[in-house]
Amino acid sequence: MKKIIECVPNFSEGRDMAIISEITQAIESVQGVKLLDVDPGESTNRTVVTFIGEPEPVKEAAFRAVQKARDLIDMSKHKGEHARFGATDVCPFIPVSGATMEDCAEIAREVGKRIGDELAIPVYLYENAARTQQRQNLAKVRAGEYEGLAAKLTKAEWKPDFGPAVFNKKSGATAVGAREFLIAYNINLNTTDRRYANEIAYEIRERGRWKRVGNIEPFYYKGEVVYFAEGRFADGNSDFVAGTFAELAEFYKEKYGSDLYQRYRSIGLDPENLIGRPVYKDGLFTHVKGIGWVVEDYHCAQISMNLTNYKITPPHAVLEAARRLAVERGIVVTGSEIVGVVPFEAMLQAGRFYLRNMQKSTGIPARDIVTTAAQAMGLNDVTEFDIDKKVIGLPQQDGLLVNLKVSDFVDEVSRDTPAPGGGSIAALSGALGAALASMVANLSIGKGEFDAQYKNLCDLAEKAQQAKDELVRAVDADTEALNEVIAGMRMAKDTPEQLKIRAQAIRAGYKSAAKVPLRTAEVCRKVLDFCQAAANIGNESVMSDAGVGALMALAGVQGAIHNVRINLPHTKDEKFIAEMNSKLGSLLTESKEICARIQEQVERSF
Repeated sequence: MKKIIECVPNFSEGRDMAIISEITQAIESVQGVKLLDVDPGESTNRTVVTFIGEPEPVKEAAFRAVQKARDLIDMSKHKGEHARFGATDVCPFIPVSGATMEDCAEIAREVGKRIGDELAIPVYLYENAARTQQRQNLAKVRAGEYEGLAAKLTKAEWKPDFGPAVFNKKSGATAVGAREFLIAYNINLNTTDRRYANEIAYEIRERGRWKRVGNIEPFYYKGEVVYFAEGRFADGNSDFVAGTFAELAEFYKEKYGSDLYQRYRSIGLDPENLIGRPVYKDGLFTHVKGIGWVVEDYHCAQISMNLTNYKITPPHAVLEAARRLAVERGIVVTGSEIVGVVPFEAMLQAGRFYLRNMQKSTGIPARDIVTTAAQAMGLNDVTEFDIDKKVIGLPQQDGLLVNLKVSDFVDEVSRDTPAPGGGSIAALSGALGAALASMVANLSIGKGEFDAQYKNLCDLAEKAQQAKDELVRAVDADTEALNEVIAGMRMAKDTPEQLKIRAQAIRAGYKSAAKVPLRTAEVCRKVLDFCQAAANIGNESVMSDAGVGALMALAGVQGAIHNVRINLPHTKDEKFIAEMNSKLGSLLTESKEICARIQEQVERSF
């Protein structure tokens, strides 16, 4: 899977569309970057830009945007409602698919260093890219804002991570970080009474609600608020009746394993100075901010939320909690809404959750899983949910060959060109074998006699789908590898130096042309295991499909090995050739043995 990174820089300009346009043009000038959203705010005088891509183009686009903002925005003249301390105020990197948080932290450090070195802007690393705990919290890093930056830079503890510790009057400073994906998520209710939306939001969000005594159903906000008074706490609704905050924290730690000090700091309260402040009841979820409102255009109340870490608190979990809480109050959740975009991984989690609830297979194509999630979550309730526009990181088979019609693909193979050739056909053969293994598992799910095997069948179908997708990508990858050889052959050869460079390029191309089909052979070998597992299910009505799948997978192994071996001599690297040949022998022997066993098993079922 490709590594897809999202970048969401915030620029201190929300009124001059010409400046905003120049910044976004700088981003779009980088090939491989997709601009998703531009959200200017007049009162905040701030624009939030969202774009995605693979790591290298995203790094370059982020730098160009910061550079353009440096040229066009003068912070000494900036006024706005939002906290800020630089022309490019913040520049976070977020993992979307195939990438880790550490990948994003490293990208943040690389881009931050470049901004500091080349643009002479003080740079602070924050959240997951921060080098110290003190700088993880963006609010602390930005404390004092632009107006307090000159004084801040004189303090040793606030020396920038990159760039000069000198006040840049025009550009200020920039915070560069790595964080989890933020999902803007709204849940729709069959009422226009905001109190219900607020009530459920308070139950769900991390900050929770004020603790009250004498609550009156169904509106829990009625009742007497409980406050900290003289360093002590009393709550008639809790097992803990009275004591100091330290005693309360110890009680929570023993009973719930919860760090109350950290909890209060996370919602902006100082645990050492709580006298006169209300006591908060924990919400159901962490990493959730939420409030209720009414959207006149939709004629409904909404629970409006920001989910700041969907890997801990995914949208579908929040939705199901809201559904339960709504029923308790005599109302109904009619659907929900994703504002902006959502990571494929979050939709994958949701789709699998609902499929498991229905005892349906989770080993189906990715788009089918996302469609299931969208339907179950009611994402088309108030606005259209276009999967291709709303879901980022959705696996796409974008190769030229695999997107041809079957008849056109066959015609393309038959022409007088060396590619696509045997390697692409081997990959396609293995992909079809994996698809058949998945099909056997999926056709067995839901049949009463196989109910006890539900989890194993889903695991098998999911693994077969993953192999199928990789092998489909290999159809084009094999042709692209051969193109490296052809490109080398077309290089200039007029001088001894050119001949040497050309020969090196050709040999490197042949190595790639050997490695791609080797991977194809290895994945096809795994597909044979999936076909064996499919045959072992014992569903006689599709036993023949398991057998055909095995034959296709074996053809994939054998065909891929042929393509490895025909390319090896041209690498002129004896060590490489020996390493490759040692892998090929065992692959072919094992594959033939497994396929033969499956065929015997299939024959006995007739």
